[in-house]
Amino acid sequence: MTMATTLASCLDKRQAQFDTVRHPYSLSSMATAHAAHIPGDRLAKTVLLEDEKGYVAAVIPSTHHLKLSEICEQTGRKLSLAHEDGVREVFRDCDLGAIPPVAMAYGTQTWLDDSLLAHSDVYFEAGDHQELVHMSTEQFMALMADARRGHFAHRMM
Repeated sequence: MTMATTLASCLDKRQAQFDTVRHPYSLSSMATAHAAHIPGDRLAKTVLLEDEKGYVAAVIPSTHHLKLSEICEQTGRKLSLAHEDGVREVFRDCDLGAIPPVAMAYGTQTWLDDSLLAHSDVYFEAGDHQELVHMSTEQFMALMADARRGHFAHRMM
């Protein structure tokens, strides 16, 4: 699989400057960081949440855990992890577990954890398990301009 069509369209529309990084097939964000030889705290992980109002995507560093209670407080919603069917429904052109952070391009409200912006560059899934998008944090912030920001992730011990 190549880059997800929706992601490619979003990057083009925003005139984003980026490159791609191929890596051996991996199924978890930490395994992806290891396979791609990149720092895990620079790899964005997207977690899809849901409630009766719909879906919310939370974007955090792969080295962090999502604090569900904190994002619920910040959003004012009673969110839980989305079921696999929901992930497939929202991110139709992506492999399960390889969803990009630009969930707003998929019609989904997106929240970005500020801890992801602490470095000079960011990597994220391109929609499959073998390719990452790499860009400067400045470009990433421009790409994610429609996302809401907060602090709802904590580094794993």
